[in-house]
Amino acid sequence: MSTSSTASVSTHILDTSVGRPAAGVAVRLSARGGREADWQALGGSATDADGRCKDLPDLPEGTTHVRLDFAVEPYFEKQKHKQADAQQDAPANRDSGPAVFFPEVAITFAVVPGEHYHVPLLLNPFGYSVYRGS
Repeated sequence: MSTSSTASVSTHILDTSVGRPAAGVAVRLSARGGREADWQALGGSATDADGRCKDLPDLPEGTTHVRLDFAVEPYFEKQKHKQADAQQDAPANRDSGPAVFFPEVAITFAVVPGEHYHVPLLLNPFGYSVYRGS
């Protein structure tokens, strides 16, 4: 929760390749107070069944920049195995490439005290997009 001297952050992930929330994705939160400051790891969480990460740590006073790191490769590897199990009798998959092109997604954004920042991640195996939600 934001106060007049801090900002707050929340996120969720939608897997647009299947039109469903992405559950079980590890999310790490880091912050810094100024462009030249070092990043401070604050901790993390994982997305729930609704793709939401509801228990991210609070931001320290003086935070000006936030980084969310999403570990998406394990999620897509699990999805690839689910699809393979579901398609046992189907012809072999001709695409022997990686399960995901972007194994990690790092989103960095600026914040101001007193504001809440909801940053959804729209994800598929070969691309992603983010925006400031509400």
